[in-house]
Amino acid sequence: MSPIENGFLACVKKLCLRPLHLYKISVRVFILIVMICSVTACQSPSPAVKQLDVQTLFKDELFTPVSTIHVDDIYRLPDAFVAKFRRQYQSENSLRNQNKLANEWLAQYIGAQAGGFEYRDHYTRSASETVLNRQGNCMSLVVLSAALADVLNVPVEFNDIDVEPIWDRRGGFFLVNGHVNLTLMPPEDNHTVLFRGAEVLVDFLPERSVRAYKKKQVNKRQLSAMYYNNIAAEALVNNDYDRAYALVKKAIVLHPRYVAAINTLAVIYRHKGDNVSAEKVYRAALHVDPQDLSTLYNLALILGEQNRLTEWAQVHKVLELARINNPFYYFDMAQQAYFDKQYQDALVWYKRAVERADYRHEFYFGLSRAYWATGEERLAEKNMKRALALSDDSNKQRYQSKLQAMSRH
Repeated sequence: MSPIENGFLACVKKLCLRPLHLYKISVRVFILIVMICSVTACQSPSPAVKQLDVQTLFKDELFTPVSTIHVDDIYRLPDAFVAKFRRQYQSENSLRNQNKLANEWLAQYIGAQAGGFEYRDHYTRSASETVLNRQGNCMSLVVLSAALADVLNVPVEFNDIDVEPIWDRRGGFFLVNGHVNLTLMPPEDNHTVLFRGAEVLVDFLPERSVRAYKKKQVNKRQLSAMYYNNIAAEALVNNDYDRAYALVKKAIVLHPRYVAAINTLAVIYRHKGDNVSAEKVYRAALHVDPQDLSTLYNLALILGEQNRLTEWAQVHKVLELARINNPFYYFDMAQQAYFDKQYQDALVWYKRAVERADYRHEFYFGLSRAYWATGEERLAEKNMKRALALSDDSNKQRYQSKLQAMSRH
């Protein structure tokens, strides 16, 4: 996650999102688990850019030390579960006499309708927590899949997918969700020649073909940095700055060129009131990637507050196009028009928000209210049903009540 502060545009890049489906394609097998993974893109080092001395970015004196999860514990599974899991694999292969490759069996286990894992957003869990709760967000499920693969000695490749951004907003921050998946490779055996099947891709990308996007491999160390940055951002959203700092520091130490984590560190400093350190860290992030929009957004906020308008204008030129691609820009305009009783204008803005993010339940809820206000009851009911279908548990009852009231009208 890479937080962009609210007020100009605050953004946390995460890794993940939604329900589990199986999708097979000949030779290469794809498991489509409908989710957007909360993880940010990993920047490839450029030989022309100097390495950062990340130790100069840390200010431990501003924070109270807290204990955090050890990197090995991210992937550690309960001993009792591991024993049961191994027995299940051996039993099913023996019982069905299929002698299925371990990576193929594991792919089916992860996506199985009975006993599979349910998607739950906004909370990144370790492998142990995910397996006990049978649910987690995309990062949680990537971590769990890696841990399960390790139990069966299945080699894994992690892929960072260059998808279109998926937007969310929580706790005063805009969240831009990136995407990762993993490939389960066939077990390595120098004495066996495999004539079938090969790789199995476990993917959390919703309703899109993964082959349409560029990808690059990341290693387990980089994935662990992403995990730490995810939970640091979650702590930041909850105003737990000590925990957020401890976690993001681990992310940066693991992956010193991880721009999303460096940006998160700067946002933490901002919320601690240290703008000097925040600006220093933002500029360090831009040293790695001069075009990182999350960092540019946040730096522009500092420049504007300090009336450094010439510098602000230079950054703002880069940001303007990105701003109009943010669906929440249109949503906020729609909300303002709706509450000003400018319902036709509200419809225009809500529709533009939906065009850019047709997965946000609140956009359809807004459309429904605006249609109802203009007397278009059929369209109001249609959009309320869509909002209900996309909603999380906290909004389902509210939308259901609204829909029932419309039906009785």
